[in-house]
Amino acid sequence: MSQKVILSWSGGKDSAMALHEVRRAGRLEVVALLTTVTDDFGRVSMHGVRRELLRCQAASLGLPLREVGIPAGSSNELYEQRMAAALAELAAQGASGVVFGDIFLADLHKYRQEKLAQVGMGAHFPLWKQDTSKLARRFIAAGFRAILTCVDTQVLDGRFAGRPYDQRLLEELPATVDPCGENGEFHSFVYDGPIFSRPIAVTPGRIVLRDNRFNFCDLLAAEGAAVS
Repeated sequence: MSQKVILSWSGGKDSAMALHEVRRAGRLEVVALLTTVTDDFGRVSMHGVRRELLRCQAASLGLPLREVGIPAGSSNELYEQRMAAALAELAAQGASGVVFGDIFLADLHKYRQEKLAQVGMGAHFPLWKQDTSKLARRFIAAGFRAILTCVDTQVLDGRFAGRPYDQRLLEELPATVDPCGENGEFHSFVYDGPIFSRPIAVTPGRIVLRDNRFNFCDLLAAEGAAVS
């Protein structure tokens, strides 16, 4: 019998690839998605994606979505309290661990393991230590489609916001930027791929600079993107 787990879901390419890898391996059964949403804005934290589109993804994936709401500017202490409460609830429902799309950030890897251990859950990292250049190309070759929703303009030209995550983009990334954005250089929204029952219809909207640093592309739900 496969082990029931939760997937830490950002809506971006790494969490999508993690789900793809887990389903292919067949040893873990993802029974729900877990996402942090900034309540003040109704958007996925850091990625800036509207809650409506997050729910469209969950519907297309055929998985229940557990949203953990936090206020804008939330302290890490409050975030940890609310996340621990959500995890305890999911554990009580039979989930034994959480899957993450982390690739090589050792401090984050350790932090997640320690926090999950406190609620009696394990951590799973299907992409851990994979070559990010190869992983990026494999993501595209598998048929995934994504758009950059947030760009850290201190490390990458803000004009990359709103661009499709494709081979051309990979070729144009500076050598100092990780192909998967693992250091936080950019974040993405996945709208199609082998894990979805149907594409998410989206339209790129305004691009806005926040905190004098992050360029956000506001994705809008197009006709046909209704949550079901």
